[in-house]
Amino acid sequence: MKTILFQGDSITDADRSYVDDNKRGLGYPQLVTARLGFDEPGKYTFINRGISGNRIVDIYARIKKDIINLNPSVMSILIGVNDVWHEINYQNGIETPKFELLYSMLIEEVKAACPECKIMILEPFVLRGTATEENWEGFLNGVKEKAAASKRVAEKYGLEFIPLQDDLDALCEKAPQPYWLWDGVHPNPAAHELIARKWMNTYEKIK
Repeated sequence: MKTILFQGDSITDADRSYVDDNKRGLGYPQLVTARLGFDEPGKYTFINRGISGNRIVDIYARIKKDIINLNPSVMSILIGVNDVWHEINYQNGIETPKFELLYSMLIEEVKAACPECKIMILEPFVLRGTATEENWEGFLNGVKEKAAASKRVAEKYGLEFIPLQDDLDALCEKAPQPYWLWDGVHPNPAAHELIARKWMNTYEKIK
């Protein structure tokens, strides 16, 4: 049985249970679980270890317990917005060079410990909204930097990179921004569906 691990911050967490791995939250991990679980019953174990508020340094700090010890066959990571947000609100963010360094260290250690694991990196994203409006330029530029760094890490290690920002920008031409990200950061159901579809499309290439 293959283990699929979803790793990230609140966007991945999506109100998951921290004590029951069968309660994977209300976001894209649950949508992926539903589809793969239906298409190929009994083939996968699905684990969501996203934690609200996490930055890249937080994921790296729990690499042993929440990644390596789980020995995933497939892992996706969506991280970056809090590395910007925490700097804006608390002066405790992660500068882009350190973000990229820690991300690289994380990938190297996972690949060494779990050499068969297939890793997908999702692009962090942001829209103008209630949480981002006051410091919009800081959010926009900061998340763009983290997105570019995430892509460089994916390219460096030959990993699949899943772009999301352009898709969300295009969707805002169909419906107002809050329809997709209710506060400019956190997805509503339709945006979780976007992430799930792009996750599935990428997984089809590597499974």
